[in-house]
Amino acid sequence: MFKKTIPLYLLMAAAATGCVSQKKYDTLLAEKVRLEALQTECEEKLAVANSGIQRLEQQRSELEAERSKLQQELGQTSQDLQARQKAYKELEDYYNNLVNTSGKLQGDLSEQQKRLISAREELEATRRRNEELATNLQERERRVNELEKLIAEKERVVSQLRQKVSDALLNFKENDLTVEVRNGKVYVSLAEQLLFKSGSTQVDPKGQKALQQLAGVLKDSRDINILVEGHTDNVPMNKATACISDNWDLSVLRATSIVNILQKSGVGPDRITAAGRGEFVPVTANTTADGRAKNRRTEIILTPKLDELFQLLESN
Repeated sequence: MFKKTIPLYLLMAAAATGCVSQKKYDTLLAEKVRLEALQTECEEKLAVANSGIQRLEQQRSELEAERSKLQQELGQTSQDLQARQKAYKELEDYYNNLVNTSGKLQGDLSEQQKRLISAREELEATRRRNEELATNLQERERRVNELEKLIAEKERVVSQLRQKVSDALLNFKENDLTVEVRNGKVYVSLAEQLLFKSGSTQVDPKGQKALQQLAGVLKDSRDINILVEGHTDNVPMNKATACISDNWDLSVLRATSIVNILQKSGVGPDRITAAGRGEFVPVTANTTADGRAKNRRTEIILTPKLDELFQLLESN
């Protein structure tokens, strides 16, 4: 579960005074609870989005299997149709021959007439079934093509976004940041040494430059949602303050600091979510200094909006 952010300007005001009144503290606490609820809602929507993608992938596989089955049935009914057409022609020829025979064959002629009518009805039923199968096959092919196009477009957008972000951050060292695609999303991971001094929530000038360059890409990518996650190692805070009591608070405030820089650099605030994960989502063990350094990071997670995929899923 995320630990949500408290607006930075309130926390800075509290820190400036050194302490807060009970009323202000209650107000801040209420705001924090509200943001926790909002973050939980965002997580649930993201989970629904990921589930929707999986369902679409599964539907695509099912539709392809159904298409293959329909193609087989279409081939079989086409063969049946040809066979029935041939039998009908033979019956028709036989009937015409009977018409020219003597009256003693009238009984047999009546029976053959019945068979001819029955064959005609079967032939028409087979033709209708053949048309229905062809229509169903076309509809399933259309739906499969739509799903494939939407999924391919999403993958293309993610790939282009990763390239744009990588190009914008080329002048930074590899051990300061990484850009990669995971689970259909672009992850920009920024190390603590690029952004913050130990225990601080103020972004260093070098880190501000990196975030401003990243914002230059994101502000024009309006179909991308942005989640900023703060992460720490498992070492407790040396000295708690009025605003920072543990690693939860530190990760939340750092994420909020980055959100503020992105917003001031032109990224719409309605697309950004700030979250603190504390020490509970490490990328490696905290047993060494190097491992702890890797865990002290900020991840900016870029996710394409999935409105069209949801609409197609609901229509199915």
